[in-house]
Amino acid sequence: MLEQKYKSKIDYALILIVIILAVISVFILYTLNPYLNQSPLYHNMYLKQIVWYIIGSMLAAGMLLFDYERLRQISIVLYGLGVLSLVMLYFHFPPGIATNVNGAWGWFRFPVIGTLQPAEFIKVFLLIFLAHIMATHNEKYPEHTIKMDLWLLAKMVIIALIPMAFLAQQPDYGAVLVLAAITGCMILVSGIKWRIILVIVGTLGIGFMTAIYLYLNFTDAVNQLLINNGMEHIVSRFQGWLIPDEHAQGGAYQVVRAMLTIGSGQLVGKGIGGFEMTYRIPEYHTDIIFSAIAEQFGFFGSSLVILIYFLLIYRLIYIALRCKDPFATYMIVGIIGLFTYQVFQNIGMLIQLLPVTGLPLPFISYGGNSIMTYMLAIGIALSVYYRTKDYMFEDS
Repeated sequence: MLEQKYKSKIDYALILIVIILAVISVFILYTLNPYLNQSPLYHNMYLKQIVWYIIGSMLAAGMLLFDYERLRQISIVLYGLGVLSLVMLYFHFPPGIATNVNGAWGWFRFPVIGTLQPAEFIKVFLLIFLAHIMATHNEKYPEHTIKMDLWLLAKMVIIALIPMAFLAQQPDYGAVLVLAAITGCMILVSGIKWRIILVIVGTLGIGFMTAIYLYLNFTDAVNQLLINNGMEHIVSRFQGWLIPDEHAQGGAYQVVRAMLTIGSGQLVGKGIGGFEMTYRIPEYHTDIIFSAIAEQFGFFGSSLVILIYFLLIYRLIYIALRCKDPFATYMIVGIIGLFTYQVFQNIGMLIQLLPVTGLPLPFISYGGNSIMTYMLAIGIALSVYYRTKDYMFEDS
């Protein structure tokens, strides 16, 4: 006889990992406080980060108590609201609320409340809606054929391309790549035949290598083509990535100084508080915060932070594997893609492995919108674990 044991569970291991990352974030921001811009906007950012974590924890707790299965019922609403917010930013609406920051129309600024960045929340809304599309498709077509697999692939790509197109117009290419990573990870577990996936991966790989070859061999022509199409931002980032020595005061400014900062930490770092930020970097508290960790704690400290991220991803994989509900599993895979890509991209860009894209380091970089997005994702994972049923076979 098949008996079902159902006991609500809280994943304390996942919570502990997030708490450790939060402590690291607040501590690093505290040590950076004397070196940040001393205007009121930048003052005591570690205290503001604590507030964001308190708000994020409330959001995660609310998500834990919320049955994740209900997300499937409202997935199209969440996705629609996310896309609508991006459309409003595209048309700079409403005037005075839609805000341009550093040349990008990516924020709503509200009195008292502060700023809201839809590009962060659309990451979670997209993975929820994609999980719904995947689960519904596989329930309707349990027998996989090439025709049905291509139809599922087409639906997923179109759904992802809509917000990606609006994000590219802001421009926010970092968020575009995050959505691509989320979609790619979910495609891998969608049940689509591997021959189709391998063809896609091979095509994208050839396209990427071709683009790099053309850029390196016809640099001026490619740059001019991109500039003519309003992509000066991409030109600057590619120049900073591929030829940093020639653009150390331009597109490679942050990369060069970040690498010098990371290298200066050597094996054990310069210590806590008793060091000088030799290589000053703008916005030290956001995308470049990993270089501050490397400078203070060196290779050992940096490796420990990376290990904690590995534990985070491992725990999410564990939740995905033990879950019996395909919809929940798909969501967790999307969350894994979100965190894995952002960690890899953020650290990779600081050691010149990847181009600079302006993505924060999850849970550590300062930012209210990003912290709330990550905590929302963690809340979904906790809700899935909390409601996962255990089955036991017994003889009757």
